[in-house]
Amino acid sequence: MTWDPNHLPRAVRHAKGPARAPKAAMDISHRAVEDQLKICGHKRDADVFELFLSQKELREVIDLSRFKKLKYLWLHHNKLHGITFLTRNYCLTELYLNNNAIFEIEGLHYLPSLHILLLHHNELTNIDSTVKELKGMLNLKTLSLYQNPLCQYNLYRLYIIYHLPAVELLDRNQVTEKERRSMITIFNHKKAHIVQSIAFQGKVDASWDPRSPFKQKPAQRVPPDFAFANNVDKTVFDDPEDAVFVRSMKRSAMAITSLNWDTVPTREEKYLEEKGTEPAQMLTITLR
Repeated sequence: MTWDPNHLPRAVRHAKGPARAPKAAMDISHRAVEDQLKICGHKRDADVFELFLSQKELREVIDLSRFKKLKYLWLHHNKLHGITFLTRNYCLTELYLNNNAIFEIEGLHYLPSLHILLLHHNELTNIDSTVKELKGMLNLKTLSLYQNPLCQYNLYRLYIIYHLPAVELLDRNQVTEKERRSMITIFNHKKAHIVQSIAFQGKVDASWDPRSPFKQKPAQRVPPDFAFANNVDKTVFDDPEDAVFVRSMKRSAMAITSLNWDTVPTREEKYLEEKGTEPAQMLTITLR
């Protein structure tokens, strides 16, 4: 899938703002880090497990790789544009980057231990590159991306669920089983085809290509008595498996169970013991 930010309802541009002195920005970041170390009383980098750097007007952040055991990092409500300073903090489990001006997250794939990642209220537009960066994070359970331009994609939520199956809480809402089934039907046609064919007790041709259109015969070749039961859809398919898949998306199963009264002895038969003591039978009829 190709994502074109020029097609967004509202124009989004990633100008990094007026020129600023990188050294001045780095000095601000350095002072913010040192202030936090003093507040927490840390004298050794190895003792630093968390850093609270929110609301510091940060545009840049110094390299944090010296904190080998850093697990919790708060950087929300700043003015960051990227996160290239986080490539070696392998123990990081919680990262709060919401309410910044981040337009790319290159480098996050170096953080395999991330469990919570908040990125809402930023400027992420490319859903493909965002997903690509997060795909290797098997421990990522909580993710927020709302209030980013990429959320305007009409299937955004299901797309994220499909590509990041480990995520359990997306944009403050629990991922449901119904959503997981829906994303399979939409984004994984082959798997949906297999599941639906099994439900119809049909054999599956795994080589079926969902990207190719169904091959339909001309309407004049439809036999006069042709019909799909009570279904008004009389489209003919060259491949019967295609017909099974289309029907599976429209039809549902219904089971009717009732007691077989022929196996229930009457009062006289009970008295005369003409029928045995076997339990009554149940009859089940399945309609599709």
